[in-house]
Amino acid sequence: MVLNAKKSRSNKATSPAISAVIMTGVMVTLITIAFAFASNFLLLRIAESEFFSAKQFMQTLGLQIDDVAWVVGRTETVRYSSKYGDVDFKSALNYTIYVSIENGSYQKFYTSTTGIICFNMPVKHYTVGNDYFEMIYPSAASFLLSGASAPVSKIFAVEKLPMTDGSFARVVVIPTIRMLNLSIGNTNYIRLYLPLLLEGENPKHSQSITLTGKSFSKMGETVTGIKIEVSFPLAGFDNFFFNFPQTEESISPVGETVLELYTSEVDVALGVHA
Repeated sequence: MVLNAKKSRSNKATSPAISAVIMTGVMVTLITIAFAFASNFLLLRIAESEFFSAKQFMQTLGLQIDDVAWVVGRTETVRYSSKYGDVDFKSALNYTIYVSIENGSYQKFYTSTTGIICFNMPVKHYTVGNDYFEMIYPSAASFLLSGASAPVSKIFAVEKLPMTDGSFARVVVIPTIRMLNLSIGNTNYIRLYLPLLLEGENPKHSQSITLTGKSFSKMGETVTGIKIEVSFPLAGFDNFFFNFPQTEESISPVGETVLELYTSEVDVALGVHA
């Protein structure tokens, strides 16, 4: 009987110790899980905030293109800050302009390839969903925009997977064509403005983009019809990426019309200025 009493007291003494160890282990596990969840949630919010900021930053960049394009030698630097994202340049758009002069058939008037600027956020840090597309500015989806206040660039967000250069949610700036109509006497004028983005220095010493107006040129022709086509020279960056409602736009002038095409070359340098 004495032995059984000692054994009972020993079990009672051991049981609280075991319970304390178990409870401590459970608490440590729960704290670790909660910490990991909170850390991942915080990183996601940081990446989400950076992607939202990139939309605003790229809108500013698009406006700077219009400021720089028509003044040779003018330079503007736009800075951004991102922990996960980065900016890249790609030669991904080709514009070709055809004109009809007398007999109704079209002939090539001008063609050139222009670059685009992408803010790339790796999807492992932030994703908006595959096949996502959002027009940021302006609301019109066409590459041909009419009016004196029309921009010469479009900004949109897109996520298309997979792509050869990696898996990214992107905010993209692309050059577009601004069209103005005016009459002087009995002559109608159609003026087209197209900035061409050219890849400049790319040291990436800092998170900045520097735009410099390099050249400006003008071409003219009396026409009876105008047709503009956009094509995609870079693999993977097709119209599913750019989401134009159509890849060809036709302009039908009324009466005697002179086409004036104004083009500019804009140098795009990444990370040159701190």
